[in-house]
Amino acid sequence: MAGTQSHGTLGAASVEGRPRIALVSSSFAPHVGGVEEHVRQVAHELRSDGWAVEVWSVDRGTGPVVRLVEGTTVRYLPTPLPTGSLGGVARFVRALPDAWRRWRRASREFRPDVIHVHCFGPNGVYALALSRRLRLPLAVTSHGETVADDNAVFERSAVLRTALRRALRRAAAVTAPSTFVLDELRRDHGLSGGDVVPNGVDLSLVGDADRSPFAGRYLLAVGRLGRVKGFDLLVEAMAGLGADAGVRLVIVGDGPELERLRALVAELGLADRVEFAGRLDPAAVADAMAGAVSVVVPSRIEAFGIVALEAWRSGAPLVMTDRGGAGGFVRDGVDGVLVDPLDGAALRAAIVAVVGDERLRADLVAAGRLRVAEFTWARVARAYEERYEAVSGTSGDGARVAGGVER
Repeated sequence: MAGTQSHGTLGAASVEGRPRIALVSSSFAPHVGGVEEHVRQVAHELRSDGWAVEVWSVDRGTGPVVRLVEGTTVRYLPTPLPTGSLGGVARFVRALPDAWRRWRRASREFRPDVIHVHCFGPNGVYALALSRRLRLPLAVTSHGETVADDNAVFERSAVLRTALRRALRRAAAVTAPSTFVLDELRRDHGLSGGDVVPNGVDLSLVGDADRSPFAGRYLLAVGRLGRVKGFDLLVEAMAGLGADAGVRLVIVGDGPELERLRALVAELGLADRVEFAGRLDPAAVADAMAGAVSVVVPSRIEAFGIVALEAWRSGAPLVMTDRGGAGGFVRDGVDGVLVDPLDGAALRAAIVAVVGDERLRADLVAAGRLRVAEFTWARVARAYEERYEAVSGTSGDGARVAGGVER
């Protein structure tokens, strides 16, 4: 990350005639996670194809600045929302004029033709307002934020629920990584239609077991240490396995549940069989997966599960939650073993089956390596490009677009 600026557009050259795309993300670098990776990779692919693209992200401590991140202009914008208290409303009223000026300034400087929201939150509220004000077509991609958020923000925020319903009605295109997410949007938030655009994975990052930072036989779990990810369920399953299973558990990542997980490990007497490795860079994660007996994804709910793609890429046998979107792309017994992680006995049985059967592991690995080729970021970007080209002539309510310039 380099080149902090107060204004201006960086790296926005495009092929003449293609719409200019603002990817409006709930979070971005320096923060890491599934949404951040998705938007980063899509921005890179769009730029490689000659599209003008910027990322507009929520200011989560960076300050309202513009930076060049891996060749893509990123604007960190304030997104104040009202809360239920009088003080919260007063703070919102004071902060709103400056926040709106910054969003309008972003639109004047970049002149987007399509606003594409990723992971609807406060970013989506402002994107919706800008889409209406400038009569710009809106695209919305849900990443499971309405069901797989540890803080249950959509249950607590009437503002977000209302804005999401309005955005889904207005949107010229709505996508999600799985039918599970689309079905939830249809059931609870009034979506009509919608398309699946799966996640992708960087196929150039191939793991090497010989470079794994961990020795011996181990299960690997990777992700943000939040309750939804179900790492506590996996720790409890380890206790039921017993030491004679011959494997230990390595957990890679950090998050709010770390200390609670450490306490659970101590309570269950697993200190010598469970290792917390902290956050690793992507190459080290790939190597760790390549050396694992199995990669286990025990999420209580998983909108998609990029970790599954990473396991396939690195040649790791996969044990995957069946709660959420994984059932739409992981084939049980073929390229992964699907299991309900809330059923402790079933989770233990799935792990035992994979750990104890070398032929099963080899079959899962072979099938996964073939399957992962379907999930490239290039294919994800092409799917979005088709939608941009389809929607850029008219806004969601049929109004002609004026190139992002208010008339």
